[in-house]
Amino acid sequence: MKLFGKKKETKSCCCGGNCTSETMQNAEKKKQEQGIKILGSGCAKCMELEKATRTAISDLQLDYEIEHITDFAEIASYGVMSTPALVFNGEVISYGKVLTVDEVKALLSK
Repeated sequence: MKLFGKKKETKSCCCGGNCTSETMQNAEKKKQEQGIKILGSGCAKCMELEKATRTAISDLQLDYEIEHITDFAEIASYGVMSTPALVFNGEVISYGKVLTVDEVKALLSK
């Protein structure tokens, strides 16, 4: 019995160990899609972030559809560990908190 021995490291990935080149290519392709995505389970905070984002989009007169991603394996592929998260053109611009309309405007304007 080792008290202070090194733990055996185990590696896991977002696809639950079923990695194939096809699943990895599909995940990367999905991440590169243009537009706005909200990552989360669909809870009240996710809906509040969506409402703020829709208001910001209309105020800035942008023409984007908002897509919801609720699959936690896909959310993990973005590197997000806390939700809700906001993704714009494949880049995570916010995670772990609900943004106000002004904060969303500032992030989308960059």
